Amino acid sequence: MLLRARNLSPSKLKPIFSQSLTTITKSHLQNPTNSTSQLLSTTKTSLFFTSFFSSQPTSTPPPPSSSSCLALTRDGNYDDAMPKNAVCPGCGVHMQDNNPKQPGYFTKPTTQNPHTLRNAHLVPVSTELKFSNSVKQGGVVFEPENSDNPDVESVRKPERPVVCSRCHALRHYGKVKDPTVENLLPDFDFDHTVGRKLMSASGTRSVVLMVVDASDFDGSFPRKVARIVSETIEDNKIAWKEGKSGNVPRVVLVVTKIDLLPTSLSPTRFEHWVRQRAREGGINRITKLHFVSAVKNWGMKVLMDDVVDLAGKRGNVWAIGAQNAGKSTLLNAIAKCVGGGRGRGGGEEGKKVVSHLTEAPVPGTTLGIVKVEGVFPSQAKLFDTPGLLHPHQITTRLTREEQKLVNVTKELKPRTYRIKAGYSIHIAGIMRLDVVELSVDSVYITVWASPFLPLHMGKTENAHTMLEDHFGRQLQPPIGLKRVKELGKWVRKEFQVSGNSWDSSSVDIAAAGLGWFAVGLKGEAALGVWSYEGVDIVLRNSLLPHRSPVFEVTGFTVSKIVSKADQTLNKSKRQSEGKRKQKNAEETIPAESSLLTADSRSSSC
Repeated sequence: MLLRARNLSPSKLKPIFSQSLTTITKSHLQNPTNSTSQLLSTTKTSLFFTSFFSSQPTSTPPPPSSSSCLALTRDGNYDDAMPKNAVCPGCGVHMQDNNPKQPGYFTKPTTQNPHTLRNAHLVPVSTELKFSNSVKQGGVVFEPENSDNPDVESVRKPERPVVCSRCHALRHYGKVKDPTVENLLPDFDFDHTVGRKLMSASGTRSVVLMVVDASDFDGSFPRKVARIVSETIEDNKIAWKEGKSGNVPRVVLVVTKIDLLPTSLSPTRFEHWVRQRAREGGINRITKLHFVSAVKNWGMKVLMDDVVDLAGKRGNVWAIGAQNAGKSTLLNAIAKCVGGGRGRGGGEEGKKVVSHLTEAPVPGTTLGIVKVEGVFPSQAKLFDTPGLLHPHQITTRLTREEQKLVNVTKELKPRTYRIKAGYSIHIAGIMRLDVVELSVDSVYITVWASPFLPLHMGKTENAHTMLEDHFGRQLQPPIGLKRVKELGKWVRKEFQVSGNSWDSSSVDIAAAGLGWFAVGLKGEAALGVWSYEGVDIVLRNSLLPHRSPVFEVTGFTVSKIVSKADQTLNKSKRQSEGKRKQKNAEETIPAESSLLTADSRSSSC
């Protein structure tokens, strides 16, 4: 048979070997006395040619090919008419497999042929060290071999969903290969998609899950959404009282990442502070207020129970918040809570709920609206929306590497200075506070920001040299001198503050997306705050009143950034000094040689 196969084309070999395999199987069934070794040898040969000339392995149904070019949009799959597998379950962008330079590109997954024989389940006898207790007791456990058995199918792991290449890179590598692809998408039109559903007087009940970052409350607070929702509540409430159709949205304010705040913070004080800041931000009526940590599963069960009650059987729940506020992480934690049986009324009984939203410490992870399936009972729906872009946050201007330094990932620790008038404090190369005038001798300034950000305290009269000599080097971000110019103009704001206690901070001066200065004094002070133009800086009541028991000293704080910059600077100084010494040595050698020549001539005379 092999001699005959050599003279045939590959297209004619496939039916021959499939027919030979069938013939061998029939002959073995008719004459079971054939040697087993002969059958295995022939089967291996046939399987080799069958697998060699077989087509590509089958796979799970991928998203439909976008041969008909889809419009670039962020609408996602909030509309029931949109096919489920047409949208990336990780970020909500429309899937396509034609152009890798376009958003939503994916590659069709390939899996091994299910008909291919495997011997992975066979364990060599030599690896068995001893007989198991079940065998000693006379019991033998048989593993099921029939793949058609539904019990076997239930044991198999659920298939992973097909996601776009961007989500794949974020999940496995923590970064996007080509960030410019996202710029092709239009800005998320909240008014056109979610806003009109919330403002509609008719339709299903709406629950707004407003997500705010505890470590950057004012910077991540969605003021525009708060204004729209508050106006809708007032208008529809009046219509409802008049007997007309009025859909009054329920607002659930969720403060996430509370594990980043110090444990010494009083919950009662924090709740009072949050409600006051929310009213100033534009929310007139809060139905429920929750403090949660999706990472540590704090407060998730109570949140889930309240949202289920508010949504009812057919309500729509919209998760809304700024970029990197933690919406996707929160919804994944809610899905795990339901799947683990800790939530009430979510999903079908006995069915594990799995959310596939992409989580990454990168602003703007979610690109389109994503419907999270199976979380709520009956026909209630949960939607994740793209993060709202807040240009007043400094993080929107930073690169990925710079964002890693600014983002808070561990519990905040205070860094306190006791300084007099005429001194300044820098937070990296992003923010500076000048103590212009004091009614008392000194003031306590506590910095609450990422521990990766270097600090510097010195005289205000020398502050201009810091911008020229140390921004982009010892004070990062920005990383590099080029980035200093790219971030924009350095502008100043003035604040008049007062306090009545030396033991605690009275007011905060917060920069959106960065952190804040907490000011503690018993008297009055005139302060000047510098940052880049467009960055929102607000004056508020103090969130964390306590300060560090150990004070910082003049100069740079010890950090990896400062140490690395100093090493680079010292290395360049040593290299320049070495070159200068080498040059001086080369100049002295010819002079000495000329003197020796003159001496030899005089001695010869």
